[in-house]
Amino acid sequence: DGFRTAQLQHIRSSHKAEAVVRRRPTPSVPTSYQRTTESYLTNRIMPKPKGQGGKNRRRGKGDGEESKRELEFKEEGQEYAQVVRMLGNGRCECFCYDGVTRLGHIRGKMRKKVWITAGDIVLVGKRDFQDEKVDILHKYSADEARNLKQYGELPETARINETAVDQAMAGEGDDDDIGIDFDDI
Repeated sequence: DGFRTAQLQHIRSSHKAEAVVRRRPTPSVPTSYQRTTESYLTNRIMPKPKGQGGKNRRRGKGDGEESKRELEFKEEGQEYAQVVRMLGNGRCECFCYDGVTRLGHIRGKMRKKVWITAGDIVLVGKRDFQDEKVDILHKYSADEARNLKQYGELPETARINETAVDQAMAGEGDDDDIGIDFDDI
């Protein structure tokens, strides 16, 4: 304490041993009311840090700028498919371009990292033991899907970035007649 040491030095220099050293009064112990209001205010103003952050920290910045990656082509046991609809629990209905509709399962590495929606073009791995199920291995962006179409990997009838609703609307055409003729009324 600077105040106490200054007083002691003054006493030593004046050689007065009988001098009384004055001490600062000790702060009184806070009452329970003061403790609760103090802790309430400090908790309301500045909460204590409790970890490394929330789920947004794990997501990253998300600048929207995808790095240019190499185009993945199918190998043996793999097929290109389009997601028809999402079923939930990491599953979806996929129309494989070999003409068969199969149940697709999003692999664990892609769950909550790569969002797959209806209409996306994906690379699926066929199962040897279950022909009606496939595992989704890779999701292609719209540009990558267009490149696959240009290289002849996807058929010309493949519709990129179109959902099942868009495909159904395109299939109907201009026939909006539902059987009611208003001229007869």
